[in-house]
Amino acid sequence: MSGYDALILAGGRASRLGGRDKPGMVVGGMPMIERVAGAASGADRLVVVGPARPGLNHAILLQEDPPGGGPVPALRAGLAEVTAPWVVLLAADLPLLAAGHVSALLEAAGEFGGAGAVLVDDTGRMQWLAGAWRTAVLAEALDGYRGRSLHGLLGPLDPVPVHLAGEPWFDCDTLDDLEHVRSRR
Repeated sequence: MSGYDALILAGGRASRLGGRDKPGMVVGGMPMIERVAGAASGADRLVVVGPARPGLNHAILLQEDPPGGGPVPALRAGLAEVTAPWVVLLAADLPLLAAGHVSALLEAAGEFGGAGAVLVDDTGRMQWLAGAWRTAVLAEALDGYRGRSLHGLLGPLDPVPVHLAGEPWFDCDTLDDLEHVRSRR
């Protein structure tokens, strides 16, 4: 599908990683955020919300208000820069995500004509920061939403669940998670 922007959320405290720069942690010789950006290389625009970082010179870089305010303020800030009819919403810590996975999300979202599609893990749990959405639907959902939960915001939109092999939904929150993905690369 053409006509999509990518929005990567790259803020957060990374408290389970001792405050390390989680998006900048290296997997397979590349920072995780660059891997995620590469998976969305077909996007018309790349919007990254979080601290400025090298390696993403082609991206629109911005910070949510307040900085570190969480995923909902980050989504709100980033969505203001999205101009395409579709947006791929991604976390910066999905190092197993590839371009084919992004294409599958977009295809599923477009095929079923709903609000969007979200990757699900092997247990069926939705990965809210690995999805493809109609930009207008996200903007409407955000309008007036005062909660802090992505599940609270996105769940009622009833996205299509997409299960793909290879753990593209796997996010790295701990050192054990990081070792798991490093062993797969």
